[in-house]
Amino acid sequence: MAELNIAVAQISVTADILENKKGILRAIEFSIARNADVLITPEGSLSGYTPQFDERLAQDALSKVTGAASGNLALALGTCFVESDGNCYNQIRFYDRDGEYRGFHSKTLTCGSLSDPPRGEINDYAVQPLRIYDLCGIPSGGLICNDLWANPGCTPGPDPHLTQQLSRLGARIIYHSVNGGRNGSDYARDVVWPFHETNLLMRARAGKVWIVTVDNCHPEDIPCSAPGGIINPQGEWVARTRPQGEQVLIHRIDLGT
Repeated sequence: MAELNIAVAQISVTADILENKKGILRAIEFSIARNADVLITPEGSLSGYTPQFDERLAQDALSKVTGAASGNLALALGTCFVESDGNCYNQIRFYDRDGEYRGFHSKTLTCGSLSDPPRGEINDYAVQPLRIYDLCGIPSGGLICNDLWANPGCTPGPDPHLTQQLSRLGARIIYHSVNGGRNGSDYARDVVWPFHETNLLMRARAGKVWIVTVDNCHPEDIPCSAPGGIINPQGEWVARTRPQGEQVLIHRIDLGT
């Protein structure tokens, strides 16, 4: 497939699985109606960004959203999920257009305090090895939030440069799901947002990969923590979401360029 029509769902994510499901279903319906090939959602967009969620309710919601997309739309779906090994993973779950489950990327660079031992989500989620997924016939990788920018204030370990690792594994597109903290402060606007954006652009260029990125937009009365949209392998934006509020952006990319 030389071209890919990508839908980027900047939607509101909370701990309410039923409301999250509604938002994802709206994005799926919108994307299918506009002939999108693949849809990406934010980190934790189904379960909420938490290791403490109703597993039965999350499984039922997962069945609903994957069923709604199957046969029409591939998914890069952000959610937390308890796998058959009993471990909870912060994931991007990949489903191809025919509904086939391709596997999941688990957040690798989980956040934690710089204390010894570290506190935070680093203690909540299990991690599996980095790998590539065949999505719409394109070698693709997944990264979740801090996996990409390795915020030095909440990353106890060294930066493993996961974008470069995925590039070396053969990824042409990296799907990046985000759920960043935000408070509408000047610091968030003047420091955090530029840090996130600069990392996105430079890592796309360094790895010579497309990056498709999207953040949670809740609460909708303040800007997201990071920009959303699509970046080409030259490190340039080709499409961007609004900095605030719900939006499903759809843009066709040419993988031959």
